[in-house]
Amino acid sequence: MTNPADPQNEIHLPAGFSFSAAAAGIKVSGRPDLALLEASKGTTAAAVFTRNRVIAAPLIVGRKSLKAARGRVRAVLVNSGNANCATGPAGVQACERVCREAARLLEVNAAEVFPSSTGIIGVPLPAEKLVAKLAELVAKHEASIDALQRFAQAIMTTDTRMKLASAQFRAGKSVVTVTGVAKGAGMIHPQLATMLVYLFSDIAASPAELQNSLRKTCDQTFNCISIDGDTSTNDTVLLLASGQSGVELRNAARKFQTALAAVCQSLALQIVSDGEGVQHVIRLSVGQAKNREEALRVAKAIAHSLLVKTAWAGADPNWGRILAAAGACGVPVEPEKMEIKIGQQIVFRRGSARRFDKDQAHGDLAQPTCEIEVKLRRGRAAVAFFTTDLTAEYVKINAEYST
Repeated sequence: MTNPADPQNEIHLPAGFSFSAAAAGIKVSGRPDLALLEASKGTTAAAVFTRNRVIAAPLIVGRKSLKAARGRVRAVLVNSGNANCATGPAGVQACERVCREAARLLEVNAAEVFPSSTGIIGVPLPAEKLVAKLAELVAKHEASIDALQRFAQAIMTTDTRMKLASAQFRAGKSVVTVTGVAKGAGMIHPQLATMLVYLFSDIAASPAELQNSLRKTCDQTFNCISIDGDTSTNDTVLLLASGQSGVELRNAARKFQTALAAVCQSLALQIVSDGEGVQHVIRLSVGQAKNREEALRVAKAIAHSLLVKTAWAGADPNWGRILAAAGACGVPVEPEKMEIKIGQQIVFRRGSARRFDKDQAHGDLAQPTCEIEVKLRRGRAAVAFFTTDLTAEYVKINAEYST
């Protein structure tokens, strides 16, 4: 199987998908801000969405459409620069209008057009600008890597680079491809975030089979990353299966799950690494917990602590902040049993500080990626959680976001 986490990994295009992008004039910069993915007839779908109780209009429409179409999707339409959230009934109507017009041009059912938006909250969606560009999008769609890359660029907001990953595996005489594209750089917190992810494969699967695979994978990947602890209103992960490889998921379930997880893990790490103002990515391991939920709770508390994150920004091996964050999260941890490692050095064990080389610890934290491990000694459960530091650049980007 190809390794999607390898930066030299080649991107492969599954059969049954084509892409296009255009500048509709939503972004002040004039950069492309409207993207279309077209899927072949019979493509099945599954999705997971944000758990924020404030959700954007495209999520309302998308959920309804998936249900009405019984998990069938023929097109995905994404705009960036405008979240179409907190825009009232007019926002839903604007989204539905754009989907209807796209469906007319594509000669498909409107329920088979899945919408997404990302950008500023509370600004009315200029549906007329999107509608005016739809004919161009439909006319220039291509089943090519170049077109996929243009799609990936058009859905970006504060991202500094596009995010793509692929994996392939053999099933009998056939090759199955799983490819994903994502955007996300800020407002990233488990339960999905300002994160749009589109995964597509040429495997054949029912919507129920896809939903089961997607939920398992998201729990282990996208729900184990955090940049700033804020959960967005527009988070969407959509999985599409064209069936054109001729391989049934039920006959290659383990291989497909492995490929899907590898692609999602790569995209999750690309999102964290491209976090707004990020200088250091932290691989935070919380082990020996009573159960996975407990490990996650401790990991989130550490990852979301402003004191911890600012220490990481300065590559300061201040393990006391890590310990304090774990102790305040509500899990009945016992410091007399705990252990904390920065890099390869134990800095705290069983209630007391340990002698360690501070210069080495500082050097480890100063690297682009650093390992930090916390052992609770309460059980056997563990979680690997990817997070970041918090820098002045993050504050600058988000202090000026809407202006």
